[in-house]
Amino acid sequence: MADLPAPVSLPRPLAELPEPAEPSRTEVRVALGRAADGALADDPEHPATLADATTLLAARGEELDALLALAAARRDEHLAGEGRSGVVTYSPKVFVPLTRLCRDRCHYCTFATVPGRLPAAYLERDEVLEIARAGAEQGCTEVLFTLGDRPEERWTAARDWLGARDLGSTLEHVEQSARAVLTETGLLPHLNPGVMDLVELQRLRGVSPSMGMMLETTATRLWSRPGGAHFGSPDKEPALRRRVVDDAGRARVPFTSGILVGIGEHRAERAQSLLVLAESARRGGHLQELIVQNFRAKPDTAMRGEPDAEFDALVAAVAVARLIMPLGVSVQAPPNLAGELDDSQSAADDQALLLRAGIDDWGGVSPVTPDHVNPERPWPGLDALRAVTATAGFTLSPRLTIYPRYVRDPDRWLHPALVDPLIALADEQGLARVRQPAGTR
Repeated sequence: MADLPAPVSLPRPLAELPEPAEPSRTEVRVALGRAADGALADDPEHPATLADATTLLAARGEELDALLALAAARRDEHLAGEGRSGVVTYSPKVFVPLTRLCRDRCHYCTFATVPGRLPAAYLERDEVLEIARAGAEQGCTEVLFTLGDRPEERWTAARDWLGARDLGSTLEHVEQSARAVLTETGLLPHLNPGVMDLVELQRLRGVSPSMGMMLETTATRLWSRPGGAHFGSPDKEPALRRRVVDDAGRARVPFTSGILVGIGEHRAERAQSLLVLAESARRGGHLQELIVQNFRAKPDTAMRGEPDAEFDALVAAVAVARLIMPLGVSVQAPPNLAGELDDSQSAADDQALLLRAGIDDWGGVSPVTPDHVNPERPWPGLDALRAVTATAGFTLSPRLTIYPRYVRDPDRWLHPALVDPLIALADEQGLARVRQPAGTR
């Protein structure tokens, strides 16, 4: 690892932004005109401004329709540049909840729990492989590792479990489990282990083609002040998470990040978060996809009484993200968080609106495992998702854990040990080779 860049210091915290006043329709239309002229596009001479982005996030009614049209055109430009015009993608994957213990205390989370509610602190490696093999039998190509941040630093049960297996840390368990998945199933791991330093990113790069960590928000007040969504969560400090996203670029890791909409941030903070991610994408070229995810209140959490994110606010955020992100960065929104439970028509309507807003990817959809972070929100069936996508004029196609632009440049973006496993699953376009479930033709 002689060529590993030296670690960088924590970036300076961003200045706290005052909550913006609600713009007039005239102000929104002026910002729309600037966006139509390319003011938000990936142009170093005309960088997106915080004021424009903040104003556009307030677009509703006719102005929102105009914003969606601009974003859809930008999405189509992105797809043409990627060589997949008319194709919206998803990743057929299984989810491995390696541990539900975490040292953080996010006030909206039901994934993290306490040791007494779990049969064991972590999944054993054989359990991980059992899940991966079930995915392989159903034609999946990706194994998404979800877990809490460094639980051994909070929970004795986690330290004891790791110590009994001669593991020094959760990340060591992640590394060994991902390697086992690669060698014994041929599926590709995608790792979401939370905050990592540069050396850890480089080490895990040897067992995983891609990794991810949501920025969530740049609003430091939500982390530093009692009552904030991230208060009491050391790994949710925005400056720390900004450093991780940038370090992923320095380590040459195709990376996923994104924002949460509706956790207490205001429009200026939402716009600032998107601008920070766009700047990181331009610097490192590593941000392969950006997730825009809406808050949904969950029982048994501190934020259970908060309102769900307004869907028009989510849609506007998706559109602004599309306009701000450099071409080559995919934009996705989780399809299972759209619509109302047990109402397939409302889900289809909301998913159609997300397509109008400029998404080009639905993220991971599993035929085997639930969304462990949002277990109350089942995945849509692929037939239903394909129908919504087709009605919008697109073909739904499976992809790998890294997007085709990274598949085509393996010397830069892949550890040598991962090239052959990835090529074995790729088609001629760099998307996923269609794999039939076991027992079918």
